[in-house]
Amino acid sequence: MTETQTHTLALPGVDLVYDVRGPLPTADGQPPLLLIGQPMSAEGFEALVAHFPDRTVVTYDPRGLGRSVRTDGRSDHTPQQQAADLHLLVEALGAGPVEVFGSSGGAVTGLELVATHPEDVVTLVAHEPPINAVLPDAAAADRARAAFHEAYQANGFGAGMAAFVGMTAWQGEFTDEYFAQPTPDAAAFGMPTGDDGTRDDPLLSKNSWAISDYRPDAKALTAASTRIVVAVGEETGETYTARTALGTAALLGQEAVVFPSHHGGFLDGRFGYAGKPAEFAARLREVLAAG
Repeated sequence: MTETQTHTLALPGVDLVYDVRGPLPTADGQPPLLLIGQPMSAEGFEALVAHFPDRTVVTYDPRGLGRSVRTDGRSDHTPQQQAADLHLLVEALGAGPVEVFGSSGGAVTGLELVATHPEDVVTLVAHEPPINAVLPDAAAADRARAAFHEAYQANGFGAGMAAFVGMTAWQGEFTDEYFAQPTPDAAAFGMPTGDDGTRDDPLLSKNSWAISDYRPDAKALTAASTRIVVAVGEETGETYTARTALGTAALLGQEAVVFPSHHGGFLDGRFGYAGKPAEFAARLREVLAAG
């Protein structure tokens, strides 16, 4: 494994921490590969990074997450602010435009980065971006999101996460049948049943609603010089993030490219539901090379 060099980029309102594995500029002339998540920080990509020993790979902790401590007094996470941070990070790398793999909310940030700074990105692979606006049942998706937030506010992390898992596991549109279900039991999902009193979780609070509220600028994205690939997991079925991936691809006039496994297909067993990181990495390498 290539040695990891950790750096801190001082930006207005945050000390942005990022990791570089490999030389800059790159030794082989390939663009650096930037991996971005939300609300996941850099550590979630460790299993995927291990399958790119020949590439210069950059990971980072988004503003206010992990090691990237905020000094702006805010707690919200917006694609616009994160894309602005990434634009400055790409400049700081000094190695020209990058290839980007964005996971979940990171895929949304990647779309905003391409819309505002297409010169920064050669290829964006946007894996299952959770964007409500591209769904035919967008209003119902907003309601389902509000329901897990309310469970979190009422009873804490375990209750909120159980409701979130129930939402993201639901197959198809959010119908009356979905909303008629009983409130998910935290213990049944293996979630803690106690309440520690905190209400600032980036996933369950309203701090990240700007991500699922994002409205892609289809005109800017389709006009960009960047090659955009929207990806969906073969095991994701007709769940929320599969449907948002397909909706985003359709908005951009393309079909989603199928990747192995599920929404967290690049993860190993350290982060809950393990995917298939080796197979996922091989598919990502193939998709990037096709450009």
